[in-house]
Amino acid sequence: MEDLLNRLGELLLGRVDGPLHFRLLLQPVMATLLAVKAGIADAKVGRTPYFWSLFSEPDQRRKHLREGWKSVSKVFLLAFALDLAYQFLELPRLYPLHALIVAIALAIVPYLLLRGLVTRISTAAGVKRKHE
Repeated sequence: MEDLLNRLGELLLGRVDGPLHFRLLLQPVMATLLAVKAGIADAKVGRTPYFWSLFSEPDQRRKHLREGWKSVSKVFLLAFALDLAYQFLELPRLYPLHALIVAIALAIVPYLLLRGLVTRISTAAGVKRKHE
């Protein structure tokens, strides 16, 4: 197990250099922009911050997950595809699970962390709410 974790760590750290390294900055930036846009929209309609709503509104969870996935799916799929391309160019074989982990780290995590934060900041800053 320790060998597997060491290999995974080496493979993930190896992505910092080499071809396609720009994606390690570009994809979190894209996820952040999507999170900011969605977070401001959430504040305008008075929604509960996104990540918190997944736990506090179980009857709406499926709807929120679908909406979040619709927003971030393209960045996630691009992150996954680019990591596979990196692996194809730099590694002796492909590791789809590693590509999945990288894609989650580059797209899903920033989106989840920032969308609710932006909603809270926008609400505190007094973003004008739309009348429903």
